[in-house]
Amino acid sequence: MSGQKPVTPSPDGLAASVKAAKTRGLPPVHLWNPPFCGDLDIHIAKDGSWTYLGSPINRFELVKLFSSILKKEGGKYYLVTPVEKVGITVEDAPFLAVDFDVTGAGQAQNLTFTTQVGDIAIAGPDHPIRIVIDSATDEPSPYVLVRANLEARIDRKSFYRLVDIATHKDEWFGVWSGGQFFPLIRSEDLTD
Repeated sequence: MSGQKPVTPSPDGLAASVKAAKTRGLPPVHLWNPPFCGDLDIHIAKDGSWTYLGSPINRFELVKLFSSILKKEGGKYYLVTPVEKVGITVEDAPFLAVDFDVTGAGQAQNLTFTTQVGDIAIAGPDHPIRIVIDSATDEPSPYVLVRANLEARIDRKSFYRLVDIATHKDEWFGVWSGGQFFPLIRSEDLTD
């Protein structure tokens, strides 16, 4: 080695690196491939809250900054800057869709989801909605793809709103958005 000390990852160091590389919009994390520097004890809970060393990260600006450098590779989540990549844990999905707006109607309808950190995604071919049914409880967990391999779990109130505006197509009860039909539940399951 050339006498350089290895980089010890820290939230402050990550924030400084991101601010130094700041571009308009989301940083180009898909272009960054820095060396892996280890894991940080940052955890994203199922409810969308972030913690560091078990303590809540209460500064919204910091959570938003970290969420902008989030990347998923091979089923693992990382915070990535031009100079370092650190592993974090995600309980379910990294984002929580906390609301959506409806424009249009029928097959011309668009559903625009907003996450807890302000990301916006219009459901459609590039941002599909999917439902995972828990085999033990039969409870549905709905998700929408937000960006580059990163999903948001749709919160309960928003899922109920989706069910309220859903229509029947073939054997499914679901919603239209972006010219695509997204099945939510089999029609036959509604009569059980």
